[in-house]
Amino acid sequence: MTPEPTRTPTKRADAERNREKILAAAREAFADPEADVSMAEVSRRAGVGMATLYRNFAGRRELLEALYVDEVDAVVRAAEELDDEAPGAALQAWLRRFFAYFRSKRHVAAELLEHAAGDDPVFDGNRARVFAAGAPLLMAAQEAGEVRDDLTLEQVLLLVVAVARMPGDAAFAEPLLQTVLDGLRR
Repeated sequence: MTPEPTRTPTKRADAERNREKILAAAREAFADPEADVSMAEVSRRAGVGMATLYRNFAGRRELLEALYVDEVDAVVRAAEELDDEAPGAALQAWLRRFFAYFRSKRHVAAELLEHAAGDDPVFDGNRARVFAAGAPLLMAAQEAGEVRDDLTLEQVLLLVVAVARMPGDAAFAEPLLQTVLDGLRR
């Protein structure tokens, strides 16, 4: 009787590496607002076969959702990593990270929204996570007297999103974002 072959952790690690390669390739492809990105193009850029792509992501929507959730994870982590900073500086750094996230992912989010129902759990749940991550930063900055206390996180994020949605490159948007951030000060 031959012993049953054991599965090695390497296969699981290979599968995770493939998933990460796919996400990195998709992130890069979708960063170009002019690109019409197909699943075949993502597969080609990632250097994996279509079967591997579809084993990881059943379709385009699942791939876009994974990209979106990955970026929300990064925004949430950024808030946690800024806990040791001065409250006003931490809030500003996090808002800049949120701005970069929103600016780079607006095309992914726009495509997801095209196919989303009114109450989409992907958006609703992740929106709540962003608010939960940012609320302590705003509250700490307000309690320290560094930020106006008449603004809510929703209002602040709407201002940042408005600047992120403006056409133009980073050099155009930067002074506008800085104006918003300056306006938060008490």
